[in-house]
Formats: sequence, C-alpha cells, structure tokens
Amino acid sequence: MPAFALDPDQLTWCAQIRTQAATRLRPLAEAGEPGRVNRPLLAALAELGLLERLFPWGGRPSATDLCLLRESLARECVEAETALALQGLGAHPVLRSPNLAARWIPEVVAGRAVPAFALTEPSAGSDAAALDLKAAPDGDGWRLSGEKCWISNAPEADFYTVFARTTHGAGARGVTAFLLPADRPGVTGEHLDMLSPHPIGRLLLDEVPVGPQDVLGERDRGFRVAMETLNLFRPSVGAFAVGMAQAAQDAAIAHAGRRTAFGGPLKELQSVGHTLAEMATRTEAARLLVYAAAAAYDTGAPDIAKRSAMAKLFATETAQYVIDSAVQLHGARALQRGHLLEHLYREVRAPRIYEGATEVQRTIIAKELYR
Repeated sequence: MPAFALDPDQLTWCAQIRTQAATRLRPLAEAGEPGRVNRPLLAALAELGLLERLFPWGGRPSATDLCLLRESLARECVEAETALALQGLGAHPVLRSPNLAARWIPEVVAGRAVPAFALTEPSAGSDAAALDLKAAPDGDGWRLSGEKCWISNAPEADFYTVFARTTHGAGARGVTAFLLPADRPGVTGEHLDMLSPHPIGRLLLDEVPVGPQDVLGERDRGFRVAMETLNLFRPSVGAFAVGMAQAAQDAAIAHAGRRTAFGGPLKELQSVGHTLAEMATRTEAARLLVYAAAAAYDTGAPDIAKRSAMAKLFATETAQYVIDSAVQLHGARALQRGHLLEHLYREVRAPRIYEGATEVQRTIIAKELYR
C-alpha cells in the first residue's frame, strides 16, 4: 500500500483484513465446493463486519473502502474477495428503493441473503444497451420473459437485480431495473461450468410477474442504475486485480530467492531481476490508478467514468501480465493443481471481460476524452 495515500488507521485495517482472510476465511473457502455459493464464508464475512462496510446507511458508499477491502482480501483469499464483491454488486442497486432496501439490505449485510446482478444476456454483453429481455405490460405491472447468462451467483441467489426492456426501440433509455426474488413463479436457472471457480449460471424467466413495487429507481431509467453501480465497482475490480498481482509478485520474489539454477539463486540472474522490477512497477502504477479513481468517486469528481475505466483497464491487464510472469518464473510447478499461481491464473482471466471488457473500457476512455 502506498503510505502517502493511506493513513495509519487504513494501513492497520488492511493488515487486519489480510490476517482475517488468511486465518478465518481461507479455511472456509477451501472447504467450500468450487462453482457454488459458499454460505458459511458469507456468514464469516458478516461476522467480521466486512459486508456492513459495503452499505453505509444514509450516506454515499465509499469507493476507497471498497477498494481497500477487495485488494486486502484478494492478497490472501480470492474466494472471500469475490463473495464480498458479489454481495455488493448484486445489492447496491436496491438502495434506489427505500422499501426494498429495508427488506433486503439487512439480510445481505448479515450474509443470509445472496444477491445477483443480472444484466448480461446471450446477445447483449459488451453492448449492454442492446439487451432485450422482455417486460410485457400486465395490468399495472409487467411479465418478464427471456434469458440472462453468465450471471455470478446464479442460480443460487435469493434475489436478482434484473434489467429488462420496458420500452422497445428506445435503446438505453427504455430499460428498467427490477428486484426479483428467486422464489417468484417462472424463475429457473442452471449452473455453468466456467474457467473461473466462483459461481456463475444462467437465469431463465418465463412470464415472471413484477409490479411497480419491484422497480429499482425509475421506469426506463434502469440503464443509469446499472452504469452508476458499475462506476462504483469498476475501480474495485482494479483493486481485486492489484491484490492478485501483489500475491503473485510476492510469490515470485520468494521463489527467486530460494530457487537455485545455473550455480546460484534465480534472483541473481539479470533477466529475472528485470522481470521482477517490471512486475513491481506495473503493480504499483495500477494501484495508484485504482485509488485515484476511488478518490474521484468519493469526492464526486466529474470525470469518474474515465477514471474508473482507466483503473479497471490498466489494473486487470497488469494482473494478467504479472501472474503470467510469475508462472513463467516458477515453471511447471506453478501449473500444478492447487498451487497458488495455478489458482490465480484461472481467476485473473475473467476480470478482463466482466463489468465491461478491456475493449469497452478503451471506448469509454476515448469518448470521455472527446468531451
């Protein structure tokens, strides 16, 4: 952590989180089933007060707090980091409705309710405004029909933040966000077997009834709800990536010091030293971008969209480079199932795609520059 950017209390808090992740959360993560929601892990995150930091009642959520949480957890237990992040991503839109927030947010904070952010569709991923899950008028409400795909926590979530098209032909202006309890008639789903080990699935909706009381925010303004949520979480995806990069860098430095080759420790080879220096420099640069974006969000800066995109873009690409370089330095042992780097290698690929792929982030940055 850059000392000039974080005060002593923040540094102490981060160290405490890393200790809790290593001693309390990692054993629960290892005992869970890959690709499934780990409810004991969520309960532990709640008991430690970490989920509560995601939802400050009566105030603006802190992007800096979220980044500190995600980076610190990711350095010691990726599963705990992801479980926490998904609680936040799936439930933050619920804050747009005081009645629904009063019902669901305490359950999310307690680790008893699992949310999911259901935006992506088979034909609407990077172009989120093109989604076409249908919301057909039905009295004073609607009936939802269609499919959401590659949804984290599906189909095990207790409720979904679902984005559906309520006005056809209106692009991003015709989308409404709904809170959809998982026990609503017509809701089904299935697990998807993905490279990343956290839970991901498909959500199928067949004439599912929703009413005005289920709307998050305003009718036809759901795309704004989605983008505001992503503006908060994109820098923290970067923090997640920085945490993974730091873990890989630490492992590579330790390995270079104890592994001997060609008559001495690896670290004495210039090529190895240069690789480690590049890894460290890129990781620190990514960290600075992430916390600059978080500060921009917390202070209400007008360029938050650009800064969030820059942070996610650079940090996720950096983590891919750093982890790949660490694997290369370790050799075959790093590809063995159960090795830290084998785990990180599988985890690091997805963040370059979800919450806006790398190419989408570049497009956002370019558009903001043109302004």
